[in-house]
Amino acid sequence: MNLKPETDPENLRYHLALSQAPKVGPAIFKAILAYSGSAQAFFSLNKAKAAKIPRVGEKLLAIQKQAESLLEKADDLINLSEKKGFKIIISTEPAFPSRLKMQEDGPVILFVQGKGELNFERSVGIVGTRSATIYGKSITRKIVEDLLPYQPVIISGLAYGIDIESHRAALQVGLPTIAVMGSPITQIYPAIHKKTAEQLQETGILMSEYAPGSTMVPGNFPARNRIIASLSDALIVVEAAEKGGALITAEIAYSYNKDVFAVPGNLQSPFSEGCNHLIRKMKASIYTGPNDIAETLFWSKPGEKKIKKPILDLAGRDEEDTAILRLLLEKGESEIDQISYQTEIPLGLLSSRLLSLEFEGIVKSLPGKKFKLMV
Repeated sequence: MNLKPETDPENLRYHLALSQAPKVGPAIFKAILAYSGSAQAFFSLNKAKAAKIPRVGEKLLAIQKQAESLLEKADDLINLSEKKGFKIIISTEPAFPSRLKMQEDGPVILFVQGKGELNFERSVGIVGTRSATIYGKSITRKIVEDLLPYQPVIISGLAYGIDIESHRAALQVGLPTIAVMGSPITQIYPAIHKKTAEQLQETGILMSEYAPGSTMVPGNFPARNRIIASLSDALIVVEAAEKGGALITAEIAYSYNKDVFAVPGNLQSPFSEGCNHLIRKMKASIYTGPNDIAETLFWSKPGEKKIKKPILDLAGRDEEDTAILRLLLEKGESEIDQISYQTEIPLGLLSSRLLSLEFEGIVKSLPGKKFKLMV
């Protein structure tokens, strides 16, 4: 990864300063930027104009008065980054992950360290319980090994269990891997994974949205799961209890319209309950092998003929198919009830038409009785 600054130093200072202000989360930060144009411009707005910014109340206007102390904190972080060798990347930079820019709740600043790329062609997130079984660890290694021909970046969270197993498996087979941490970039947690964190930086990246020196609190870890979900083109849940971080990540990925897969497990194992629940609720497809990912995302192996998406051609289509395809072309995806309501096609006939379109490879069924266009 290129460590050369790609943004104006003053822009970086003010962006960093605003991001560290109390009560300024990603949503408020983005509202400020949308209205002001830049973090630096916000600090120059008069009170009347600043008060008009959506989601910014009188209390938040107090951060303008903290400009000096916030800029000092920003300068300290910039100096520390130069000393420790990590990079600070702000959301307005071209280098900022494009996958994160697509999400409304995505971070506005990242602290990263390593030699990998932030904007990559393919990625697979792998998550699961911290109390992984021997079977779970074995399946994780097998998943990563099987994905090797497709050369994706492996995304996970550096936690105990399935997370660390996925990072180590990626290193073993030579795939780059990104660890999204719930702790500051200068504080490896858990500390026992420090060696793996150092190794993965040779081809991958350590990443955190939490500034060095900030307090590590339990809420950081569920929050960072949205970054794992955002960075992953597809997410695989290997083992998960009925409640836990892996299930949170899967739910977030599902809400982002990501392709979610779950490894089915033993009905008597508590660490299979989460995966089986996702499959039962149709929020995840059953993972049976790498072809599931490749076919869903239209991936081909190096040297193989590139898989092409079907071309949408409405010529010769009857009225019902045309109505369905035009709706999905506009919406991207939609629930079957909504398709029926908006096209006025009865559910029985609609189900038959959607099945035919799926056989053609033009439409794909998703968990939750949703359908999306594949062109």
